[in-house]
Amino acid sequence: MQRVENGVSAGEVQEVRWYKSRDSGGNGNCVELARLSGGDVAVRNSRFPEGPVLVYAREEVAAFLGGVKDGEFDFALS
Repeated sequence: MQRVENGVSAGEVQEVRWYKSRDSGGNGNCVELARLSGGDVAVRNSRFPEGPVLVYAREEVAAFLGGVKDGEFDFALS
């Protein structure tokens, strides 16, 4: 099992599949997620696919996505 630390280059994260929203325009304006072998989730900026990743526990991502679904972060788009 590969251990991935915050800030490591996304190019060093091996054997993962990166996912982005179907709403992405395909021009580098997305956040991408990858499920890591230990259950954590890696996040990268699609504009910098080899840039640093942030790693979150599955529970942290679930709490964030719940807040997104509930509209708690809509203020960021207004």
